[in-house]
Amino acid sequence: MGAKKGKPGGPLSRGAGAGDGDRPVGRRVLIVGGLAAAVGAAGLAREELSHLWWRLPGVEKPRVAGAVDFRGAQWVEASAANWRRADRPDDYTIDRVVVHVTQGSFASAVKVFQDPKHGAAAHYVVRRDGHVTQMIRELDVAFHAGNRSYNERSVGIEHEGFVDRPSSFTDAMYEASARLTAGICGRYGIPVDREHIVGHVEVPGTDHTDPGRYWDWDRYIRLVRRARTAAA
Repeated sequence: MGAKKGKPGGPLSRGAGAGDGDRPVGRRVLIVGGLAAAVGAAGLAREELSHLWWRLPGVEKPRVAGAVDFRGAQWVEASAANWRRADRPDDYTIDRVVVHVTQGSFASAVKVFQDPKHGAAAHYVVRRDGHVTQMIRELDVAFHAGNRSYNERSVGIEHEGFVDRPSSFTDAMYEASARLTAGICGRYGIPVDREHIVGHVEVPGTDHTDPGRYWDWDRYIRLVRRARTAAA
């Protein structure tokens, strides 16, 4: 989440996503209306209907409880108030990874992401020792970037620590996060470069500064590329 511009760090400031200004009318209501109009106008292809059936009111796409997208991650579910159910990358293309810093401890980040009043959560939290916790499935939209479009197109990764403390960013953290990002890039065909792997500070409209000046971007991108090559 990171420190806001012009303000001291502080523990996990609220509003990194704050619901992202999501539409007051749910996507399912809009989709159902759109389906009805499409069917009435010219009919809808069978494969399109089979893809969209789960978004109808009262229908949930099957999920495997406790499943993770990154091998070795620990699953701890974020509050449902801090993310939106989706079917990415089929309904939203994933083409970004957003790097965050928690401005607090690993435990405090996990705790607030489980709080429905917080209004924000990231897909992953990486601890100083390299432990990875997944809190939201990659196919779902996490409220992490403070920008609805970026939330829909990205995977958010929080890193334990503080933007003004170089010691926060350990070797174990860099290595684990790089493997995580490499896997995300591999799954969705995301180029490993600074256009597609960005900091929270680079998200349009954000007032956050993370990951800050002590985050070593050259090292991180190099490690992500190495991990991608090793996995190929």
